[in-house]
Amino acid sequence: MALNKNQIAQRIAQELKHNWYVNLGIGIPTLVANYIPKGIDVEFQSENGLLGMGPFPIEGTEDADLINAGKQTVTILKGGSLFDSALSFAMIRGQHVQLTVLGAMEVSQNGDIANWKIPGRMVKGMGGAMDLVASADNIIVAMMHTNKRGESKILESCSLPLTGVGCVKKIVTNLAVLEVKNNAFYLLERAPGVSVDEIKAATAGKLIVEGEVPEMKFPS
Repeated sequence: MALNKNQIAQRIAQELKHNWYVNLGIGIPTLVANYIPKGIDVEFQSENGLLGMGPFPIEGTEDADLINAGKQTVTILKGGSLFDSALSFAMIRGQHVQLTVLGAMEVSQNGDIANWKIPGRMVKGMGGAMDLVASADNIIVAMMHTNKRGESKILESCSLPLTGVGCVKKIVTNLAVLEVKNNAFYLLERAPGVSVDEIKAATAGKLIVEGEVPEMKFPS
């Protein structure tokens, strides 16, 4: 069974390490804040100027002045802070963030990412994505494996305008967990009930399958 967006975020949350500073991009990545594993402390950073971002608020408790980079209302944890974009990007460009989680439209087998523009469609701009991919050493992408037409978004090379080159380390999709290395996608885990053959059929780029591929596990 393919994962939904919340399950993708929950699986990515398993990659978090104690005392990490983590930037969450727009879309699925924002959901990661709802699934911090027990026993670890992390600080979520939002590029619009928020450190110590918490989970989404309970309905009826929203503060319209407290938003993430996607303009969604969020919470702020005890000890959190607010600041301007200049300081926010000084944190990012200064490599003070240990993990960046981004959404993507396409990822290529050499780690290129396209996540900001579809030609012919109006866009507000690239936002902070290019700063994030240029500055981060550890980038995990949260995305759907295929588009609405069933075409693979896990490609040999990207067809959309690039955000960054050779920067993606790992991808979590609704079908699989993939590591990007040696100009290929290495299949690490598969979604519960999803076969290796289904993942192969949905992947246009070079896919390496080594031995038995385990299913993703989620806390009960």
